[in-house]
Amino acid sequence: MQALTPIVISGSPYEIGLALGEAARPVMDAYMGQSSAWRAVSQWRGHQFVQGLRQAAEAAYPDQVAEIDGMAAGLGWPAEDVFIWNCRGELIHNAPDGCTTLAARTPDARFIAHNEDGDPYLRGKCSLVDIRPTGKPGFVSFYYPGSLPGHTFAVNRAGLVQAINNLRIRQPAVGVPRMVLARAVLDATSVDAAVNILNHVQRASGFHHTLGCVGDERLLSVEATVRRCSVLDVPRVSGHANHLIHAGSDAEAQIVTGSSGDRQARLDQLLAALGDISGPSLLQVLSDRAPTGLPIYRDDPADPDEENTLATALFTLTDAGVDFEVRQQGELRFRQFLTPETSAAS
Repeated sequence: MQALTPIVISGSPYEIGLALGEAARPVMDAYMGQSSAWRAVSQWRGHQFVQGLRQAAEAAYPDQVAEIDGMAAGLGWPAEDVFIWNCRGELIHNAPDGCTTLAARTPDARFIAHNEDGDPYLRGKCSLVDIRPTGKPGFVSFYYPGSLPGHTFAVNRAGLVQAINNLRIRQPAVGVPRMVLARAVLDATSVDAAVNILNHVQRASGFHHTLGCVGDERLLSVEATVRRCSVLDVPRVSGHANHLIHAGSDAEAQIVTGSSGDRQARLDQLLAALGDISGPSLLQVLSDRAPTGLPIYRDDPADPDEENTLATALFTLTDAGVDFEVRQQGELRFRQFLTPETSAAS
């Protein structure tokens, strides 16, 4: 299997978006043509709720909106269509972006491991991007065609790691769309700055963010939703699928799919029995296919959530930096050691 080579993109927000759109252009029309999610999302064109989402996004994070508009130009798509696609979690609640994330620590290292689950059509059609914005840290991220980087898994040049899990919130609100917030986090230089981004605006729906950073002993599990921003420091090891699990989460209406429920139950079982924590042991959990129920590693074309595992990422954080690996179908496709840049970290 061929190595994943990141697409290097630099410039202004609009220029970055333009290049992201151009990179996605060869697959975007066919991708959207087969997507039931796009058929549902496209019904929201011209809706007042979408206008409210855009106004909130522009007020809080105009650079991210400029990236979306640039993507539209690069794709040759209307800007409104690309914006609503990047608001799919707010508009259809059951968007087909799944994922399972593990966070764990040892005395010498911290680990974030992540299965990126999405539309099976995208198997082999996603890429890595190396984004180098003017005046900001820059990052390496997994990239879905036509979607802002940041809602999958990434590491930035300040040593900040983020992995995202879809939450299916039933009652969105006018506010900053979750994909805009996840992208904004990649401009942060610490976990505290990242949490501040998630906590200081009205959120339109919700994501689960796993956060870690070189030079900070914490690993944070953050459920950032319409109603609250719940932040937990992972004590030893934790796992998260695609529904709210923090204490008090029952106050918010959500969809818990069969797959998410089964994966969370299986995670709880496997992690309780986990002995030594290491990168290989966490990857083994993420490759689990379960003797009963719906599996953690997802490759069934008939998956009930219409999701398959497109990539598996492993981040190992030490005092020296971040070792970043990406696997697809069990094969190592990319590996990089990132040493935080002093200018980015400051």
